[in-house]
Parts: sequence; structure tokens; C-alpha cells
Amino acid sequence: MIELGIVSDELTPDFREAVAIGLAWGITRYEIRCVKSGRIPAVDPAEWDDILACVREHQLSVTALSPGIFKHQLSKKEDLLRELEETLPATITMARQCNCPLIIVFGIQREKNEPPQHYRDVLDILRRAALVVQKEGLRIAIENEPGFWCDTGANTARIIHDVNVPSLGANWDPCNAYGTIEVPYPDGYRAIRSSIFNVHAKDTKRGALIECVPVGKGVIDWKGQIDALLRDKVVGHITIETHSLPLVEKSRENVETLRRLMSNETIAKGQTP
Repeated sequence: MIELGIVSDELTPDFREAVAIGLAWGITRYEIRCVKSGRIPAVDPAEWDDILACVREHQLSVTALSPGIFKHQLSKKEDLLRELEETLPATITMARQCNCPLIIVFGIQREKNEPPQHYRDVLDILRRAALVVQKEGLRIAIENEPGFWCDTGANTARIIHDVNVPSLGANWDPCNAYGTIEVPYPDGYRAIRSSIFNVHAKDTKRGALIECVPVGKGVIDWKGQIDALLRDKVVGHITIETHSLPLVEKSRENVETLRRLMSNETIAKGQTP
């Protein structure tokens, strides 16, 4: 059985309140992105201390930190450099404080009619980031997103392969791959499978940047994707990223749906769920 986690602010920016809701559902794994005072790592120190205390108090696992870096175009060189030299190291410090093994980044936004030779510049930025993180004994995962160099499973896998640093992998989001030139599952998953460090779960009917819906109510083949993740043993948990309102209600629906999908597959294999 794969465990479930959740992005804490998909419940509420109040981390303690999010944990109280999640614990009632049996969730002890939390990805931290945005809290009351801001997005990681630009968080009020007092609030961060309270988050650390909450993690210790409830023996939680912080599965990833998501500072939202590398969402710029290559032309925004100063922004990318600042994130590489300031935001990423600050996030690493926080990750070490909460025993978090993974930092999620993005794959650099593409510009219209961008020349293919810019590919080398993308590789350079991601390689530098991966080497910094690797030196600290952590890992970094690129989240695929429409309009980025890392948009499809295949394109993300190619970039990870060409960067060629063991600490760099993928935060596979099948929903974010919808609307690209590939079918997220099975095609995108097959391309990215060997590079996956983390998985985000949400669904859509029209595209992740347009509107998201609860898992199982959109076009993503989540039954097939769950079956494959269970079979391939790629990850030990899946992180819910609800993205649909009302957050708590839809998050609870996602928890129930994903657990049902995983239990049904376990039963199908003749095992006790």
C-alpha cells in the first residue's frame, strides 16, 4: 500500500490547523509550500519555529518543501540567479531543520519561439541546483507544468537524463501533463517512470491551469496510474494537491478516492487491503 500525503496549504495556510484536519484522516505526511506568513523559505521565523514544533509533537514526515523556484523564463537571468544563490540555499537550511529529503522546483518557463540552443542553458541551471542540493545529501525534483521546458513526462525525463546528476529527479504530476502532446498515463508515465521521486495527485477536465477537479472526476486515468505505481513500487507515498474548492471538502474526497483505488487494486491482486 502506498501512503497518502498532502500539501498542507491545500487544506489551510495555518499549518497546525491543516495537520489537525489531516491527522483526523490518518495523514502524517505533509509537503510544505505556503503558510500564513508566506511561501517557503520566506516565512516568519516565529511561525517556522512553531511548524517545527508541530512536526516534532505529532511525529510528522515533511515529504518535500516547495519554494516555487525556476518558474521564470531564461531572459529573467537575475531572478533565476537569485533563486539559485539565495532561495535554494535558504530552502536547504529549512529542509535540514525538519528532516525533509526533497525540494521541489520547476523546469523554467519557455518563451515564444525560443531557440533550441537555450536547452543548454536550462540544463546548466538545473545542474547547478542539483549539485548544490546533492552536496547537502538531499534531492531535488522538477515538477512538470504546461508551458515549461519540463512539461511532458518525456521532455522532463530527457532533461533529467541530460543533466545527469543523481540527486535530480521528477515530481510527476499527471494532471499538469494534460493538454501537452502526450497522454499523461500511460505515455508520460512510461517516459518518466525511472526518474520519479515524488507524485502529485489532482485531476482536470480542461487543463490544470484552467480548472482542477477531484481525482476520478476528470480525464486523467488515475486508476491506471495508481495500478502502475503500486506495481512498479516507484514511490512510497502520493501527495494530494487538491486545487479545487472548497479545499477541505475536496481534499477529503481525494483521500477517499485514492484509498479506494489503492484498496481495489490490492484486492484484485488477492491481498488484504
